[in-house]
Amino acid sequence: MTMKIEMDSAGGAAVLRLAGRIKPEDVGELRVHIRSSGGRVALDLDEVTLVDLEGVDFLAACEGEGIELLHCPPYIREWMGTLPRPRRFSPPHGHREAAMPTITTRDGAQLFYKDWGSGQPVVFSHGWPLNADAWDDQLFFFASHGFRAIAHDRRGHGRSTQSWAGNDMDTYADDLAAVAEALDLRGAVHVGHSTGGGEVVRYIARHGTARVAGAVLVSAIPPLMLRTPDNPEGVPMEAFDGIRAGVAGDRPQYWKELSAPFYGANREGSKVSQGVRDAFWLMSMQCGLAAAYDCIRAFSESDFRRDLGKVDVPALVIHGDDDQIVPITVGGLRSSKMIPGAALKIYPGAPHGLMSTHGERFNADLLEFARQVAAEPVGATASPAELAAGIGHVVSDS
Repeated sequence: MTMKIEMDSAGGAAVLRLAGRIKPEDVGELRVHIRSSGGRVALDLDEVTLVDLEGVDFLAACEGEGIELLHCPPYIREWMGTLPRPRRFSPPHGHREAAMPTITTRDGAQLFYKDWGSGQPVVFSHGWPLNADAWDDQLFFFASHGFRAIAHDRRGHGRSTQSWAGNDMDTYADDLAAVAEALDLRGAVHVGHSTGGGEVVRYIARHGTARVAGAVLVSAIPPLMLRTPDNPEGVPMEAFDGIRAGVAGDRPQYWKELSAPFYGANREGSKVSQGVRDAFWLMSMQCGLAAAYDCIRAFSESDFRRDLGKVDVPALVIHGDDDQIVPITVGGLRSSKMIPGAALKIYPGAPHGLMSTHGERFNADLLEFARQVAAEPVGATASPAELAAGIGHVVSDS
């Protein structure tokens, strides 16, 4: 029997009257109605004859979010009582209702995420204009080494909602906080590449480190990319205007050309494969134009100089000294001095996308850091500087 929905008014809140069997495919429609009501809704189950397990899971999530269940049959209550943990209205980890796992932000944007393995969480934030797939090698590596590896597509990128608004650093940070909360991540090591490094720093500055055990900035944009009177080391605005022109113009060709300096393919002796550059192009083409364009301002003009001082967990900064996108003199050399006790590792000759070109070394360094952080018990009194001493301060591998 198909489900019927009737909208009535009761005490100023909407009531969805459900009849028949609630099937898995009906859950998506229910979510739409609930979101459109802003959560001010009650579900009347008086005429429901049967609910599949996914429907029970969904109803438990609704109740957990404060949505009243009217005339709920006893057998549904019994089923909900057998669920292993409290549910969330946003699709939780492993939820089967959605074709892809997503998390819903405050403004309704859907963030796609990958969640592989189990253990201490290591959370990866990707760079512009890529998506979570850019971290697949690291996700697989860490999940295979006893960690829970997580990465999400930033809004406007990949499989996440291509929202018109919210393509700014504060919202990116709040979205990362939504991921951490929805997946109940605690003691997480956050790894951010390029724009993702700024996202991690701003997330810590806005939301604190109660859920964070460590931070890794890779070829990252902090402290400030743009050249200003009080930031003479930065990059001139003309360079970013050129990026905007490329994105707004022949975008497919621009992404193709950008992959060369991104991976150092324009350097003599480069061994970057065409496949790596093609993958960059494909991920870039999945980024919506609004997000791609607005993010240029986000990564170039966001000022992290005050934020960096709020990173009160062990931190590792990794940067290649041949980065043509975020020069090490603009990024890593400066940010590592602004984070209390941060360790710095410099990769000679490495480009911006060093996790692909120097993957073996990068994975080893990242694993060493994550294990060092994991070995420190929660609530320990060791300072970030003391932990960093065990990781190594300035290291330049030859």
